Amino acid sequence: MPAQRDYYEVLGVDRNATDAEIASAYRKMAILHHPDKNPGDEGAVTLFKQAAEAFEVLGDKEKRARYDRFGHAGVNGARGGAGGFNDVEDIFSAFGDIFGDMFGAGGRGGRGGRARVHPGRDVRCDVTLTLHEAADGVTKKVQFQRHEACDDCGGTGAAPGATREMCGYCGGHGRVVQAAGIIRMQTTCPACHGAGSTVSKPCRPCRGTGQRLKTVATEVRIPAGVDEGTRVRIAGEGEKSPDGGPPGDCYCFISVLDHPLFEREGQHLICRIPITYTQAALGCELEVPTLDGRDTIKLPPGAQSGDILRLDGRGMPDPRRHGLGDLLVQVIIEVPKKLSPEEEKLLRQLAELEHKNVAPQRKSFFQQLKDYFVGEHGEPAAADAASAGDADD
Repeated sequence: MPAQRDYYEVLGVDRNATDAEIASAYRKMAILHHPDKNPGDEGAVTLFKQAAEAFEVLGDKEKRARYDRFGHAGVNGARGGAGGFNDVEDIFSAFGDIFGDMFGAGGRGGRGGRARVHPGRDVRCDVTLTLHEAADGVTKKVQFQRHEACDDCGGTGAAPGATREMCGYCGGHGRVVQAAGIIRMQTTCPACHGAGSTVSKPCRPCRGTGQRLKTVATEVRIPAGVDEGTRVRIAGEGEKSPDGGPPGDCYCFISVLDHPLFEREGQHLICRIPITYTQAALGCELEVPTLDGRDTIKLPPGAQSGDILRLDGRGMPDPRRHGLGDLLVQVIIEVPKKLSPEEEKLLRQLAELEHKNVAPQRKSFFQQLKDYFVGEHGEPAAADAASAGDADD
């Protein structure tokens, strides 16, 4: 697969170019390589598509920011990525407002191109899951808001008794054409906002728009293994198209609550378990929690604090692939702050066996002070030095 060209290079603009400069550069490229101007030239079609692909990314603030930061990897997979336009008709549909009637009616050089329709806008909602729900998958009832036909006017935008009339500004077309030399730009009519008609007495509840914001409730199936920030699409539940196109979609943004025992790292779960010194030294069988209940794992003798044990297949699924992650059990040696007399006695015996220097059971403040200065200067205390001198005499 050939490497993708830099989008700024495709349009011939600087990386600091303004939105207006980018749009202007795209229009020039579109005129130069338009298929109607270059019949039978596949190279021109390729450059025409590349220009449209570059403009879709650089003409969108969010996509441009991702592209500036991550390059093509930040936008591939969306329509703004490589090969996003199957044919030139997709380009006319996507950029009708800026590309407009550049080469005659319908934008296709007198060929009578089809009327363009636009999908409705997408909407969003937020879904919060527990870790168990994220692991198993769940059906959730969600609520979101979208514009629907006004109940008072039935979507006409006209008050009771009033009717809609053809827009005198655009002649009912919903779009107007502006000419600048050989370029003819088609834009949405500013008087009727694309509707093609106006009302003399608008509906008061919807202010003549014919739509009102309403709360919608529906159910969505969340697949097993979703993670924080995952988006789940509910097709066709977005805004209706203003010109008869398909409705938009609803995107559910997933949040997963923190779990008191587990941390998630991709498909793996991490559980930290405290152990005693004797368990670490001698080894044992540890009882560990899992998403399915209790289980046991063998801790080998001589375990160190921070060691990780693995339970295969006890982690999280991934909605994009088969298989489960693992449960990673990290052991932390916990030193007791208080000891019983018997425990202290046994530990001191162990220290003697290991020939380790441990703190004595009792030591006065002055004795500790004396030991400190002896350790600091490497010389015996004054009283000890005098005693040593007497002994020499």
